[in-house]
Amino acid sequence: MIWPQAVRDRIKTGNDRELAHSYPYRSACPSTLWADLVGSAKSEIFLSGYTNYFFWTQVPAFAETVRQKAESGCRVRFLLGNPDGEVTRQRETIEDVALKVSTRVRITLENLDRLGALDGLEARFSAPLDAINHVSLSVFRFDDDALVTPHLARLVGHDSPLLHLRRHGSGGMFDRFTEHAEELWSRGVPVQG
Repeated sequence: MIWPQAVRDRIKTGNDRELAHSYPYRSACPSTLWADLVGSAKSEIFLSGYTNYFFWTQVPAFAETVRQKAESGCRVRFLLGNPDGEVTRQRETIEDVALKVSTRVRITLENLDRLGALDGLEARFSAPLDAINHVSLSVFRFDDDALVTPHLARLVGHDSPLLHLRRHGSGGMFDRFTEHAEELWSRGVPVQG
């Protein structure tokens, strides 16, 4: 063996190289990381969280950044849950918090509406049959970085774990999670503004 076990234990050599960092809670991820990833993306921002509302409140000048990204040729997509859908109602009962899931989706819709029509900016609702798969896993892609939140049982998104993935080749964790989001997008229903 070329690499002794002590070295292999300290250096990522396989698919685990894609795991840049993990956080026990999404809220433990530094807000500066979200802003840095949004700001540095050149070709792809794909936000496939069920509500995506926290971007508007936690990323400084997010609306203006989205506008600039879209105008500079970056593809910006929002995959949302339908605020009037059955899965949304079920999730609201499960979470039982004052800031309802439907309200959080509507915050995103309101902010997107304020941006108006922009080339390169798209929004869709997940298809009704896909909503249960969408609400249980959020994938936020920024070029070759992704932040992934697998939602735990009754917890809201910020209380669930978060994985920061960085693409290092084909077929790894980054691709697996982003392919999941792309599949949901492919069957999504365009949001009518």
